[in-house]
Amino acid sequence: MQVAEIRSRRRLMQVAVALVAVGLVAGCSPSRTASRTPATDRAARTDLTSSRAPATQVPAAATSTPRTTAALRPGERWIDLPMPGGSYRPQAEAGGTDDYRCILLDPRISADSFLSGVVLVPGNRKLVHHAILYRVDPEQVGAATARDAEDPRLGWSCFGDPGLPGKANGLGRLDSAPWVAAWATSGGEQRFAAGTGQNLKPGTRLVLQMHYNLLNGGGTDSSVVKLRVAQPGAHLQPLHTLLLPAPVELPCPANEHGPLCNRDASVIDVDRRFGGYSGATVAGLQLLCGGSPTHPTAGPTQTCARAVPGTIQIRAVAGHMHLLGKSIQIDLEHQDGSRQRLLDVRVWNFDDQRATVLAGAVTVRSGDRLRVTCTHDATLREKLPELAKLPPRYVVWGAGSSDEMCLGIISYTQT
Repeated sequence: MQVAEIRSRRRLMQVAVALVAVGLVAGCSPSRTASRTPATDRAARTDLTSSRAPATQVPAAATSTPRTTAALRPGERWIDLPMPGGSYRPQAEAGGTDDYRCILLDPRISADSFLSGVVLVPGNRKLVHHAILYRVDPEQVGAATARDAEDPRLGWSCFGDPGLPGKANGLGRLDSAPWVAAWATSGGEQRFAAGTGQNLKPGTRLVLQMHYNLLNGGGTDSSVVKLRVAQPGAHLQPLHTLLLPAPVELPCPANEHGPLCNRDASVIDVDRRFGGYSGATVAGLQLLCGGSPTHPTAGPTQTCARAVPGTIQIRAVAGHMHLLGKSIQIDLEHQDGSRQRLLDVRVWNFDDQRATVLAGAVTVRSGDRLRVTCTHDATLREKLPELAKLPPRYVVWGAGSSDEMCLGIISYTQT
């Protein structure tokens, strides 16, 4: 390979990573129970219960946290963080049906602390699509406060991440995202793997990013976050989050037709609803994952693998898709050609996206690759009340409830 070609590919990869990192948002990953509801049942049922197919080839027996909040262990305490002002009324922008709102919270941390768990109590499950809790380090607090003050409504609009300056650039924004926890509509408690926790420095704030879905009507929300704080002096291993996005290129079924079944028109529509970064993210994902931004391979199943730059230990895994999701897998591909399946969700249930905490840490060495694979089903659109009234579309990666995502979420510690 010529030097010029190598340099060209490196530049393309840098562009891809930048585009994806800027536009990336998702991840509903609270602790998972051992069951799921078949996707076809969602169209006919509102009282969802779990009936998940068993996972296969998981490297270690997985533990799961119940939906109820566990009792405090010796030395632990709760910090309650209600919605500032008591409640918020979501408002969709640009003629859409989604409101992404970043809400600044102050846990008043005065000493170095570890979180051993986090709870979300959704105030209005009809509106809450998902929520992500971000860490705001002390050096970012000024920027977060300024963003909060600029908007007359509670918090600020944030279709991507909170939009705060950070230390990491490029792949660093995917390899070490400032996520603390995430939830789908049901909320609940996320307990971290034994001996690990989310480290908060004195003066740290938090941003609760709420994704509100207005397809089911309006109203107000009064969601509450509860932080489970480990006993003072606890020596826990700090947790980090690695994000594994893959493209979504889902054509309309053969029996559906309409202007948005054209891919270019669909990408333009996503741009219109969520801003110019959306189309850039669609293109960036193709570049990042070895595809073509202009002539992508369309189909229900998409995949993407990325090399791990250093040795890490995986503690928990999760996946994120929207309502057309059918299945998702995360695999560890070793340099010797062997493979370990870390996550195998064969029947996707949007309302149950909790993370699987592994019973034992899985070591990933430099040069190994992590792969996420998602399968979506476009025929579910006409079966789901939330989507049946919308026009058919070629589905790409997008922030809306009627768009889709394919995201693997890795919780890890460093060796």
